[in-house]
Amino acid sequence: MKVFDIHVHIYPDKIAKKASKSIGDFYGGLAIRGDGSLADCIRRMDEGGVARFAAHSVALTPHNVESINSFILSARDQYPDRIVPFAAIHPDMEDVQAAVDGIVARGFRGVKVHPDIQRFELDGDRAAPMMEALAGRLPLLIHAGDYRYDFDGPRRILRLHERFPKLQLICAHFGGWSEWDEAMELLPRHGLMIDTSSSLYSFPAERAVEAVRRFGVENVLYGTDYPMWTPKDELERFMRLKLSDREREDILWNNAARLFEL
Repeated sequence: MKVFDIHVHIYPDKIAKKASKSIGDFYGGLAIRGDGSLADCIRRMDEGGVARFAAHSVALTPHNVESINSFILSARDQYPDRIVPFAAIHPDMEDVQAAVDGIVARGFRGVKVHPDIQRFELDGDRAAPMMEALAGRLPLLIHAGDYRYDFDGPRRILRLHERFPKLQLICAHFGGWSEWDEAMELLPRHGLMIDTSSSLYSFPAERAVEAVRRFGVENVLYGTDYPMWTPKDELERFMRLKLSDREREDILWNNAARLFEL
């Protein structure tokens, strides 16, 4: 089966190890499996059988956006047949409409935000101009859920969807990391997409299968959250789920191929 990974973080070599460690620190000292560099990422994607992947990073401030996006495009240029570039963006940018226009013009295929790290409410007025600018233009991959914060949980996701129904949302971590029950209660039947990243290590397998069926297999994308986890280990976890071969094919490749016209 061909594999597409929707959730991959990469960083320039000079900051990769530090940036990767900061992710682990954010999640209470979690051991990080990769070093976050492009070379390590490609090597591990090869080991895990990943043919193509969406690469992205998170802008902590508006001033980080341009350097991150230039790096992501340079990585895409090195591996044009492997990398689907996702742009960084920040709600406090001076002209977010112009920023989105530039992101589209430069060939990005989606946008990634992490409201917990960027410290903004997903459905709030501060983020509204950014969401309006993205609606109907590019998919938005959002970190979803964290019991420690109140920036991007399932209720905020639902309110964002209701406010901007044309915004194509990909809700990471089965729609709500550590808030999976609430995500499964609130988010299915709204046509939202989810990914499988940073969940299968903890989310019970039977509940993961239930989530796939409740959201609809056509709305589920495979993701690893490299460098937090290795693609090889995540694929092994995924393949243990009691899904049909067709369901696996759709999640691992077909849904992403349709979304990105691969």
